[in-house]
Amino acid sequence: MTQVAIVGGHGKIALRLAKILSDRGDAVTSIIRDPAQSDDVRATGAQPLVADVEHLDEAGLAKAIAGADVLVWSAGAGGGDPARTYAVDRDAAIRSMAAADAAGVRRYIMVSYFGAGPGHGVPEGNSFYPYAEAKAAADTRLRQTSLDWTIVGPSKLTDEPGSGTIAVGGARTPGSEVSRDNVAAVVAAVLAEPSTIHRTIEFDDGGTPIAEAIR
Repeated sequence: MTQVAIVGGHGKIALRLAKILSDRGDAVTSIIRDPAQSDDVRATGAQPLVADVEHLDEAGLAKAIAGADVLVWSAGAGGGDPARTYAVDRDAAIRSMAAADAAGVRRYIMVSYFGAGPGHGVPEGNSFYPYAEAKAAADTRLRQTSLDWTIVGPSKLTDEPGSGTIAVGGARTPGSEVSRDNVAAVVAAVLAEPSTIHRTIEFDDGGTPIAEAIR
């Protein structure tokens, strides 16, 4: 049984992921900011842990994830406020990497997006720019750590039912998209596939079974 800590545990992908992992026998702790979200987390089979990762220091984050085998970073500020976007998607994410190292959590999965990175190409005046910059910084830092990391980069998210099949790599095309069901299934599959360590996996919905596509 794998002990998994999911940061951002009430997100749409995180709730789906927690259920997949709980159903297959993993022990999941979902870290949430709002105690009112606890029942939604419990309904997935996970245990809620209330902690505000935006304001926790490295030691506080390390305490929150202590005992986990895997940390999944699925948190996000949700856009709207650039300062908070940088505080959560960049600064807190980077602190969580140091916290994982301090807590002995070797495996780290970052939920990012297709096309993230210093060459993201989002113009500075675009409302998406702070998020693109924050993710570029966090992903770059993760690649520099000694953690057993994987970066998962889905394209535009939808709430369509999951197909269980994806297309990995290549160039992102206009209109490309992927269901949140499939993203959660990809993260779950990545956790069970050691060959994904130190890889960035960018994907859309497609025709290849997930377990095969990520290898």
